[in-house]
Amino acid sequence: MVELAPRLKNWAGNYEYSTGNLHHPETVEQIQVLNKNLEKLKVLGTRHTFNAIADSTENLISLDQLERVIDVDPHQKRVSISGNITYGELSPVLHRAGFALHNLASLAHISVAGACATATHGSGVRNQTLAAAVSRLEIVTANGDLLTLSREEESERFDGAVVNLGALGVVANLTLDLLPNFEVSQHVYERLPYSQLEAHFDDIISAAYSVSLFTTWQDNYIDQVWLKRRSDEILRIDFFGATPAMWKMHPIAKVPAENCTEQLGVAGPWHERLPHFRIDALPSAGNELQSEYFLPRASAVEALHALSSLREEFAPHLLVSEIRTIAADNFWMSPCYHQDSVGFHFTWKQDVPAVMKVLPLIEARLAPFNARPHWGKLFRIEPEPLHSLYEKLPDFQRLAQEYDPDGKFRNAFLERVLS
Repeated sequence: MVELAPRLKNWAGNYEYSTGNLHHPETVEQIQVLNKNLEKLKVLGTRHTFNAIADSTENLISLDQLERVIDVDPHQKRVSISGNITYGELSPVLHRAGFALHNLASLAHISVAGACATATHGSGVRNQTLAAAVSRLEIVTANGDLLTLSREEESERFDGAVVNLGALGVVANLTLDLLPNFEVSQHVYERLPYSQLEAHFDDIISAAYSVSLFTTWQDNYIDQVWLKRRSDEILRIDFFGATPAMWKMHPIAKVPAENCTEQLGVAGPWHERLPHFRIDALPSAGNELQSEYFLPRASAVEALHALSSLREEFAPHLLVSEIRTIAADNFWMSPCYHQDSVGFHFTWKQDVPAVMKVLPLIEARLAPFNARPHWGKLFRIEPEPLHSLYEKLPDFQRLAQEYDPDGKFRNAFLERVLS
């Protein structure tokens, strides 16, 4: 089925896709036919991106009509899912079956395939990107073949294909590793002094299973610290001079907190605490832009100083900034490839010209730390320095050429990355 619709926009409304030619395959076989016969195409997921990574000038494919599959294997402790499943759909099913994923992003509204393809992540010094849960994937390549790659059998190509940027084909199925169910309680602290963060960064960022620091860069303290503590972890009573929040908080000041996940130390299932926002509510501010940069965790305090010296330039355009950590992985195009990382995330007011003007200033300050951008968010790094940040890029380019020799899945965004 093909729909000739008005041009679609992304979740935030800042980006309009280049075509209204939207296909809705109902089976993997139909995806194979589309891939074989169409000259240019891209998969349109939940559209929670802020740039042109999923755009196409000719054809977009939505997997919304594909049969939705969630098949839990309790013996292997794995789940097989179709490429259209979101974390919001998957997580309750896993919880009822007695299992969990190792982590979730700040919102569960996104598709699993799209999140893994862009190395999307949550937080935690021992927690890798969400893609780290993938043990097997099936991709429909440009000629219509259904290709299977697994961690055990095709380890090298597998590491190249999981974070694929949409350059290799249409992900039809994923298999994820599972953990036993666990509970999490969420505690929020306010006004953590920067002096304490600088002196005790590793202790603070390691104080719980998942830790997020929220700041507007306008004062001498971190506005909020969100600690997501597993039930088997001990919580510090005295948290480095910060004050326990007395009521539920939203990361963005003056925004009501009812859309946020439960706080105040109330324990609950992993999938109802690891995200910042409830699956049945609007995540974050909605009307916003986002950027994020990853650099070695060991450089976090130096980068904090570098950005602080620039805050008068970018803070007026900011809703809030989040600082969080991600463990190293082995995926070629992951910003955390072989690097324990800290992410500096920026949630911007929806003023595209202003944001695009300040991004090069931020990138220049973070360049000495070899900061890598989030693939699905706004950045301005030029191709040459961007290429130099990924040592496995030549291998990924060869993989993309093999699976898509005519560039069916290429677009302007990927041309900058792969050329």
